[in-house]
Amino acid sequence: QVQLVDSGGGLVQPGGSLRLSCAASGSIFSFYAMGWYRQAPGKQREFVASITKDSYTNYADSVKDRFAIFRDNSKNTVYLQMDSLKPEDTAVYYCNGDGESWGQGTQVTVSS
Repeated sequence: QVQLVDSGGGLVQPGGSLRLSCAASGSIFSFYAMGWYRQAPGKQREFVASITKDSYTNYADSVKDRFAIFRDNSKNTVYLQMDSLKPEDTAVYYCNGDGESWGQGTQVTVSS
């Protein structure tokens, strides 16, 4: 089972940008589909973006044209580039590996 560590969260103003990282170990990273999910206070965890081992991507409607998921297999890392951030993007973001493994979560707060 792949082991995941999320990082890169923080406080950013509306309209700003952040890049989240998810470092993987414990297996062969290039074999796994990867994804990002988020959970805001009082809400269910929701899908944000995913990327297959062949770099085919999918996005939630709420983040299309603002977020981009990509991977660097040589570094065993998947990224989430977040631009034009909105207050409603505030949540704990979790990396997911192959639908089974989860990172510990990284907090993203969008506020003026």
